[in-house]
Amino acid sequence: MKLEILPVPGIGHVTEGDDLAALIGGAAPWLRDGDVLVVTSKIVSKAEGRLVDVPADGPERLAARDAVLATETARVVATRGATRIVQTRHGFVMASAGIDASNVDKTRLVLLPEDPDASARTLRAGLRERYGVDVAVIITDTMGRPWRNGLTDVALGVAGMAAIRDHRGEVDPYGNELTLTQMAVVDELAAAGELIKGKCDQMPVAVIRGYLTAPLTDDGAGAGVLVRDAAMDLFSLGTAEATAAGFAAAAVLPDHPGSSSPDPEAVRQAIASVADVVAPGTVFTPITDDGVRANLVATVPRWPAQATALVLCSPPTPTGQVQLVRFGTDVQRLRTALAARDVPSQLLPPPAHTTAAATLAL
Repeated sequence: MKLEILPVPGIGHVTEGDDLAALIGGAAPWLRDGDVLVVTSKIVSKAEGRLVDVPADGPERLAARDAVLATETARVVATRGATRIVQTRHGFVMASAGIDASNVDKTRLVLLPEDPDASARTLRAGLRERYGVDVAVIITDTMGRPWRNGLTDVALGVAGMAAIRDHRGEVDPYGNELTLTQMAVVDELAAAGELIKGKCDQMPVAVIRGYLTAPLTDDGAGAGVLVRDAAMDLFSLGTAEATAAGFAAAAVLPDHPGSSSPDPEAVRQAIASVADVVAPGTVFTPITDDGVRANLVATVPRWPAQATALVLCSPPTPTGQVQLVRFGTDVQRLRTALAARDVPSQLLPPPAHTTAAATLAL
């Protein structure tokens, strides 16, 4: 495969209502079928009127920017000082919802396109109708990445090609079947185009030639397929935000046991994790023998039918009022440690004829 990355000079200043197909086609009459057009989202936003007026400077500008950010934010992911990483209404996770103040008048901010996939489809259709050329279109913007310094361009919208090259089910040269590999090829092409476009060169469009043999006959599924489903997102919050969410959840732990038998090792780890912070003399005893557990359970008032495990909670002796309050705190510490390991619990009175003051049903 031989790839060429070609600049498209002469686009000029883009304003609301401009016909991007005409601007790009006029600047690149050499476009061919199968080319991949890589277009900076900023000129798409300008042409679509996705700009807002703000004060040029001072606290009023910051307040106005914060208000705009709030309207563009679906969920706050992480905050560090003035930096906010958010999920946009499109599903993208990025700094400041992609709001940009570069390459625009100081009294305006540029927002992301309302629907980047639709923008890509419109531009592709315009080039086909006006110039008879069949290209794929990628709308791009710049993002940072977790764990790595530096920025790179990624695809926000795409038309005419698949966003992902799915290798699952293929066999590598060593005979191994690939089960997970899905390459975000439009992100790779977006980054390649940025090598030509740059941030200060006023080159908002690049063409990548040689990657596609032919575009899709239809527009394809778009870049929306790149947004990871929430259920599969292992990093949906920043560390500080996740910690705060954990504290909040610990304050309102549901008081009920689980529906399946807990992992004994998880219970042991939870007890060990609080051993150094509970009051001296407080003892948490998991009952692992089924016969012993059954005999004890028979004497526990209101033992829930679905509970399958038992932890006896014994306070230090002698025990006064202050020590009992501390004991209750320590039992809650253990419940929190259990919950962190996906082991729900319910606080119950202790079995008869034991030194325990409380029971945790798991």
